[in-house]
Amino acid sequence: MSEYWILAAILLPITGGVLTPLLPFQNRKIMMWYLEIIMLITSAIVWKLILNGTTEVFHIIHFVEDLSISFKIDGLSMIFAGLISLLWPLAVLYSFEYMEREEREKIFFMFYSITYGVTLGIAFASDLLSMYFFYELLTLSTVPLVLHTLKREAVLASRKYLYYSIGGAAFALIGLVFIIIYGVTCEFQMGGVLDMAQIGDRKNLLLWIYLLAFMGFGVKAAIWPMSSWLPDAGVAPTPVTALLHAVAVVKAGVFAMARLTYYSFGASFLRGTWAQNVVMGVAMFTIVYGCSMAVKETHFKRRLAWSTVSNLSYVIFGITLMTPLGLAGALCHLVCHAVMKINAFFCAGAFMQRTGKSYIYEMDGVGRKMPLVFGCFTVSALGLMGVPGLAGFISKWNLASAAVESMNVQAYFGIGCLLASALLTAIYMMSTVIHAFFPGKGFDYGTLAGVTDPGWRMCVPLLIFSVSIVALGVFSGPLVAFLREVAAGIC
Repeated sequence: MSEYWILAAILLPITGGVLTPLLPFQNRKIMMWYLEIIMLITSAIVWKLILNGTTEVFHIIHFVEDLSISFKIDGLSMIFAGLISLLWPLAVLYSFEYMEREEREKIFFMFYSITYGVTLGIAFASDLLSMYFFYELLTLSTVPLVLHTLKREAVLASRKYLYYSIGGAAFALIGLVFIIIYGVTCEFQMGGVLDMAQIGDRKNLLLWIYLLAFMGFGVKAAIWPMSSWLPDAGVAPTPVTALLHAVAVVKAGVFAMARLTYYSFGASFLRGTWAQNVVMGVAMFTIVYGCSMAVKETHFKRRLAWSTVSNLSYVIFGITLMTPLGLAGALCHLVCHAVMKINAFFCAGAFMQRTGKSYIYEMDGVGRKMPLVFGCFTVSALGLMGVPGLAGFISKWNLASAAVESMNVQAYFGIGCLLASALLTAIYMMSTVIHAFFPGKGFDYGTLAGVTDPGWRMCVPLLIFSVSIVALGVFSGPLVAFLREVAAGIC
């Protein structure tokens, strides 16, 4: 019976999205109710599946031999699916108010809804082939969202995103082919599926293939040197960039990297090799590189985008430790960063919509006029800095602890990168807050006449995310315990 619920969770938002521009809604309010109900029902189904729990594999479409499109719910899929199912309905609610002034609204919500179903397909995929299938569909469903405004910048950004994604998928496909050839199965199994007897003296070749596939999936995770597409994609409407940068695309990238490392090649096969040193080194460099670019960036959304580049590599760093604690730390930051960053992006979108401005130096005094928005932004800023009591501190602490316990000398330098990143994050996030709340003596607030906080549909998600950032920081015990069970292969 579970297979039907999985299919329902994936197909309901896809079908509902396809029907959105075709149905003759009498008014916009009915369309909003239609879309929000679909999101809520889908999320309810996801949580029904998560709470019931099953490791049984469901084969939906069979190709040849043991190759098929299949689904399974294990610990890792619970984390990813649970995260997106909580964030997506709130993102759609926020979008209703944000998109009031935008054109081609029905087309926007069509692809926005489809992307939800496709992302769930990635979360529930039971093997590398099934995940790769939905991974490619994710590119196709999100390119129109980046392109939405049809402005020259949007065309160039969507083209770059498409080229990068196709190129990365080509490298990831090489990894899929070699797993099919040298693996005992294509199914995800904690510890990996490689047939060591068949590999023989080809270990070095497999390490090269792992590196290619890792960097291929890393394109969506914006790992250096394939990072620049992410800030460029900020030309899309804020509901798109928030999901691109916090939930769907970039988190699908790191999710795929975790699957590849721990469930396909296997951490024991990779640990201590030159391939581990390379991928960990790239992750460490990207952490500092992304923060450095954020410090000098003056465009609000692009600054947050470079911050995302850095924070995604926190997750990748945890993955490349190739220990259970490393994976647990990576998953912890995956969850915490998603909440903190979607909140920050939604605050940025509210500011840009209400003022028509986009740059940090244009934010002087706006915090006094939009206290709720910039109060919520401050919570995200402090969380991303790693202030104790907030979500970011918990995830960074777990990553640093895992690095110490890994006994990997290179990982100790990674801790230094985390500390340097925390300092740079404080600079680029708190300078934004200072501009908003402390414009300087003699500032003329008349220049902000008419600027106020947005309506409830945009404010409610911000408040929920801000409370969640505090809750994750104060009551993180059960979450961290579950993540460690997942990382240890217990569930």
